[in-house]
Amino acid sequence: MKTIYNKYDKSQIGVLPRALFQGRIVVVLSATEAKKAVDFLLSQPILGIDTETRPSFKKGVTHKVSLLQVSSVDTCFLFRLNIIGMSEDIIRLLEDTKVPKVGLSLHDDLLMLHKIAEFKPGYFIDLQDHVGEIGIEDKSLQKLYANVFGEKISKGQRLTNWEADVLNDNQKLYAATDAWACIKLYEELQHLKAYGDYELIKQEDGQVQKSIS
Repeated sequence: MKTIYNKYDKSQIGVLPRALFQGRIVVVLSATEAKKAVDFLLSQPILGIDTETRPSFKKGVTHKVSLLQVSSVDTCFLFRLNIIGMSEDIIRLLEDTKVPKVGLSLHDDLLMLHKIAEFKPGYFIDLQDHVGEIGIEDKSLQKLYANVFGEKISKGQRLTNWEADVLNDNQKLYAATDAWACIKLYEELQHLKAYGDYELIKQEDGQVQKSIS
């Protein structure tokens, strides 16, 4: 029986063990590589998806999406959109209607991708539309993952330069983990909803919560 909370206390996240993607990470730097990556991804049963954008520290200055990360359960492709743009194969991936692509706050990601190229969104599943079905009120990936799995997703690389000439290992691992974690969360949420083997503890704002072990 799993214990979950309607609201997870963010102050408890720091003590949790870190969740890290353990699979293969492939950086995609050309249209040819993108085609091979998309062919592989569309052969998978489910995908996790996320984006990264170069942060702006000046008021009124914004950047386009730098990175599109799409992961299967064991392989994550990092499409460097600031270098290759939205190739026809990347658009093919985004328009696909057969393979579910799970993300978080997908409306924002798709809106940003639309600023690079037009496409008709295919089969997407937003975790924020499903967590409420088992009583979870939180919306952030970090809180959701801590609540459901008792592990921490580090956000330390979020404000790094996603348009750097070469992404460092920490950036690549961060990006891949975020996309892969969406698959893990969706599958576990579906399991909990189907079998009901969890206890929901309701907490009010301001109350101290116990971290999940």
